[in-house]
Amino acid sequence: MIRHDFHSDTQTRPGRAMLASVLDAPLGDEQLGEDPTTRRLEERVAELLGKEAAVFLPSGTMCNEIAIAVHCRPGDAVICARRSHVVTAEGGGPAALAGVMVHPLDDPRGILDPGSIRAAIAPQGRYAPRSRLLCVEQTVNREGGVVWPVAALDAAAGAARGAGLATHMDGARLMNAVVRSGVPAARMAAGYDSVWLDFTKGLGAPIGAVLAGSRDFVAEAWRLKQRWGGAMRQSGVAAAMCLYALDNNVERLAEDHALAGRIAAAIADLPGVARILPVETNIVIFETAEGWPDAPALLAALARDGIRISAFGPRLLRAVTHLDVGPRAAEALVAALARHLGPRARA
Repeated sequence: MIRHDFHSDTQTRPGRAMLASVLDAPLGDEQLGEDPTTRRLEERVAELLGKEAAVFLPSGTMCNEIAIAVHCRPGDAVICARRSHVVTAEGGGPAALAGVMVHPLDDPRGILDPGSIRAAIAPQGRYAPRSRLLCVEQTVNREGGVVWPVAALDAAAGAARGAGLATHMDGARLMNAVVRSGVPAARMAAGYDSVWLDFTKGLGAPIGAVLAGSRDFVAEAWRLKQRWGGAMRQSGVAAAMCLYALDNNVERLAEDHALAGRIAAAIADLPGVARILPVETNIVIFETAEGWPDAPALLAALARDGIRISAFGPRLLRAVTHLDVGPRAAEALVAALARHLGPRARA
């Protein structure tokens, strides 16, 4: 039985107060624009992100895929980091859903340099796919929750827009970046034509994400939401919990960041840990050394201890802090890792 789940911040469960927020939420038909709770969430997120309009969607993946399909045409190319979510975790969605190619870049820590972006833009002509969209991820999940500095976001957007590309921000953990840096979400997203916010990760809601952009962009996003089966009816049931999350679960993300930092510091010197990525937010990524348990073996051993983390490679592992794991859970994780990767493991 798993008692401490660090697999992802998607493992949160809505608490009683969040569930209670649904009871008094006014509801209506979302497809007719008559769900007042959903409309309130969309308006609030649009303002938070500095955009004209927004649309409530079931998932962050749908946000990314709809944005790509709105900005691009079949045969176009999206420029993004090689280890970004749209490449590694969306089932080939850009190709399958929008007929779009991905042009991945290998810039350090997933923060794309303007020179790399300009070099990746295909020359004009009929032979190469047309470079149409730049996609960035804030924070960078697979690089350890790295926060893009606002200057880097501006520079990347400027390089893309200077070449006529649209810009999109995957904001799955955008509020982690806001809390970590102190930079408002709208400022981070200022150079991006579309951006979305996820409620099912550190913010703790069970369902929902909101995609924002211009009114014209959102109108086209709604067309695809309808076409792809994402339109709902009394969606205020879910939107109410997202509103609760905005009211109650943003500032506490700092607690997750601090806890992740403590975990990383506690395991960094274990002999079975070959390296650990710098921790900026709530994600701890580490690699086990040769001669020590690999990822499958360590996952199995931790599961027997009642602890779950996730694997990103043969020896690369990730632990994510969130509102359902506190200091005691972190102590249990560190103690278990010390048993399996510490000096006594080889005694």
